Amino acid sequence: MNEFELKYGCNPNQKPAKIYMADGSELPITILNGRPGYINFLDALNSWQLVKELKEATGMAAVTSFKHVSPTSAAVGKPLPEALKKACFVDNVPELDESPLACAYARARGTDRMCSFGDWVALSDVCDVTTAKLIAPEVSDGIIAPGFTDEALAILKAKRKGNYNIVAIDPNYVPAEQETKQVFGITFQQGRNNFKIGEHLLQNIVTKNKDLPQSAKIDLIVSLITLKYTQSNSVCFAYDGQAIGVGAGQQSRIHCTRLAGGKADTWFLRQHPKTLALPFLPTLGRADRDNVIDGYINGNEEDVCADGIWQNYFTEQPQRLTQEEKRAYLDGITGVSLGSDAFFPFSDNIKRAKASGVSYIAEPGGSIRDDLVIQECDKDGIVMAFTGMRLFHH
Repeated sequence: MNEFELKYGCNPNQKPAKIYMADGSELPITILNGRPGYINFLDALNSWQLVKELKEATGMAAVTSFKHVSPTSAAVGKPLPEALKKACFVDNVPELDESPLACAYARARGTDRMCSFGDWVALSDVCDVTTAKLIAPEVSDGIIAPGFTDEALAILKAKRKGNYNIVAIDPNYVPAEQETKQVFGITFQQGRNNFKIGEHLLQNIVTKNKDLPQSAKIDLIVSLITLKYTQSNSVCFAYDGQAIGVGAGQQSRIHCTRLAGGKADTWFLRQHPKTLALPFLPTLGRADRDNVIDGYINGNEEDVCADGIWQNYFTEQPQRLTQEEKRAYLDGITGVSLGSDAFFPFSDNIKRAKASGVSYIAEPGGSIRDDLVIQECDKDGIVMAFTGMRLFHH
């Protein structure tokens, strides 16, 4: 198959649409189920690059959850602590720890569950049964992986009334060095971003504190590779082998940092004892629970603990999570890593990062205010490395 006709492009009025190999060769993918669309393939091909590179950089199974051409999260296959299992709705899966790929999926899908609603999943390894069982109950558009076991494929084919999009990709496929795209009838060409991300980028530590443990190196690599496939401007918080907050597509870097930091805070607060103890009605579905948890933590559209409202979600009225309790909980968190796809132009980004427990930072450097940013890090003992590498992605 060297081309595949799509139902339409980004929107229903954009027809005809297809994917194809310009040189007439065969596509490096096989559609095993469903009929993926234009945006599905954009997510699939970007997400596959992310997990492939993350696996190569760390040697660990990797998974990402993609939505609208940016990752909601990415993770490597570290076992989950018990509180995180409960926060990710996988505490009832006894075989989870036996599959690093399933652990990576649970982390990636469980990071920002609201943004992952209707996501595209990419796996670095052949999909096993445990991972497929975790994917099965989630609202998702499709998956790409280098392969699927027979039992895993059967489980996934049953999703969405048999219409779940399943794509296998040749793991040995290497694209051409030059890539092109058209905008308004004008063709752009550039070399592919083949820059390898690894520990070598973390050697130029510019702060007084130069203690960068191996766990933080892995987190910074997770953050930087996630940023490589995130729409710019972008900032990514990472912790314990997973991206816990991605701020993408903002024109101002401080807004990226605030957005990513807010998501990281929510991820931590999902594991607060009060949140884990919420007495949900047994009839409340996963997506509704996610919305309620977000409302409980952030106080968004409605007060889910108020009289006349809590009865829609809980078996009894829960105690509120106060601002003082949230701040006290978050103030006890350290060891978070942060990556930025371009330099920090002002020290306000460091102040916001510190409020979410950031202890390690990797950014390109090169701002005329680098000295002020370094001074802000030194005030709080934050370790910062200049990578010398920008990661814009559009």
